[in-house]
Amino acid sequence: MPTLTYPGVGRRIAYQRRLARMTQQQLADAADASLGAVRKIERGERNPSEDMLEAFADAMGVDAAVLRYDAEPTRTSVHAALPALSAVIATYDLPEDGPARPLVELRAAVTEAARWRLAAQYTRIARKVPDLLAELARAYHVASGEERAQLAGLLVQAYRSADAVAYKFGAHDLSARLVDLMRWATPDAEDSLLAASVAYVRTETFFAAHAHAAGLRALEHALDIAPAPGSAKHAAARGALHMRAAVIAGRAANSSAAQLHLTEARALADRVPEDVYYGTAFGPDSVRIHEVSVAVSLGQDHVSRALAVAHEWKPSTELPAERRSGFYIELARAQLWAGQADHSFESLKVARRIAPQHTREHPWVRHDAGVLRRLKRADAESLTNFAEWCAAS
Repeated sequence: MPTLTYPGVGRRIAYQRRLARMTQQQLADAADASLGAVRKIERGERNPSEDMLEAFADAMGVDAAVLRYDAEPTRTSVHAALPALSAVIATYDLPEDGPARPLVELRAAVTEAARWRLAAQYTRIARKVPDLLAELARAYHVASGEERAQLAGLLVQAYRSADAVAYKFGAHDLSARLVDLMRWATPDAEDSLLAASVAYVRTETFFAAHAHAAGLRALEHALDIAPAPGSAKHAAARGALHMRAAVIAGRAANSSAAQLHLTEARALADRVPEDVYYGTAFGPDSVRIHEVSVAVSLGQDHVSRALAVAHEWKPSTELPAERRSGFYIELARAQLWAGQADHSFESLKVARRIAPQHTREHPWVRHDAGVLRRLKRADAESLTNFAEWCAAS
């Protein structure tokens, strides 16, 4: 990979690192680089490769374009990639001619994209997944039999990784289209558990539309047709749907339904080890995180439950970064509502350390950081730095 020659790139890396409140050692660790390399790059004695620059950007939760140029672009590279993603899904049934790797290599590429999604590395997905989707579509439309079924399943997984970018970056119409394509490809995969995972993801469209009661009905219908929990994977599929139903019931202000689904999720979680099942983390720890999410969804009268969970327990580093950062983002909101401004800000900073891209793009982070900045003018410098980093409202 050739090195970059953008003037001042080291200076911009150093500035963004300080803005993210990271030491050179922390940046090196997060980007899988050596401390000596970071020091030389920041001093302008060495230029980073493209991959290294992307790793630095991911670690600091900024777009790589910010590190390449002095003026921050009005559109990040993720936003710039969305038209390409729209184009490739517009031709899902008539893909352009071109090569396609063997099934085993395509499966590895889809698995890698899923890891990026769980780690909240959205810039990597935006750069790589559009071409992967085109390649999968070409392979799928010429395949038959068992291979076609496997490629359908891979398409669903790749659409899900692309959807994570679209949804997190506010392209909700594109996200809804990707969910439709997931639902289109699922029957050919002939996998009832995959269908349950798609129902889980489909809930995003209801969150985006604030159609919470309708979303709850859709999830309860998915539960009606989901397989019985006869194995760990089947139990996890049902449990994930119950977790999601609990949260959207909370958003619908349906406390009884929220508690019912949370209880069902907890019972199923006790039967399986914490793991990622069909692209969704599920187990006892994930349910605890959703207890906080449900409490925040139900509103300020339930804040004490969120604070009690956080007082007794913290998520393990073994959990996916996106899920752990979500815990601290929701906890920060509960702490803000409880008048614990200092704790709220600390939780936001923890979320940033865990998954900077997820934290930076989360609308609650932007709103709550803005509120904290107005409430705590005495701590203006660090709050202002954080607010600038996430473009707080």
